[in-house]
Amino acid sequence: MSLKVVDLVKSIVAGVVSEGDTVVDATVGNGNDTIFLARLVGEKGKVYGFDIQQKAINNTGELLKDLGLQNRVNLICDGHENMDKYITGDVKAVIFNLGYLPRGNRDITTLPNTTLTAVKKSLQLLQPGGITAIAAYRGHQSGKREEVLLGEYLSGLDASAFITVSVQAVNQGNNPPVLWAVQKKGGHAQLITTE
Repeated sequence: MSLKVVDLVKSIVAGVVSEGDTVVDATVGNGNDTIFLARLVGEKGKVYGFDIQQKAINNTGELLKDLGLQNRVNLICDGHENMDKYITGDVKAVIFNLGYLPRGNRDITTLPNTTLTAVKKSLQLLQPGGITAIAAYRGHQSGKREEVLLGEYLSGLDASAFITVSVQAVNQGNNPPVLWAVQKKGGHAQLITTE
């Protein structure tokens, strides 16, 4: 298994998502997570993908069409903090890949306050056993603030309702990303057992 954060996120999410589930890509970007999720949920599943950049939505839409996955995905050009306006019912997984669009405008980034709102809403939408996975990149000013704000919030979640884990490289330079995975208690899968 790779120790790259994006691969760890995918491994965690793949461990709980089944065909037919509803999932969310809260930061579509170049579409890699959206495609991954669309394959996981199968023909009967549903992916909601959010991005504030129309370019990201358009490019991902083309990729999905080329792969024949477009019918499984609802791409939405809106901030992830508004996900509850579009999603009805419980979701099995939500992926956040924070920061800026790779090979895009680095001045357009996820923002600490809207990200925190989105994470809170994602936890409300999760079904028991569901996962919210967050990759936070600290190499830019907004990312540093996101890391602090999210770290404070996630470490204070009610332990009777959620299991929260954090993974980060401790011997790497250049501000390596932090991964948080939050699972709503209940259901069959558990990230960690404390017994």
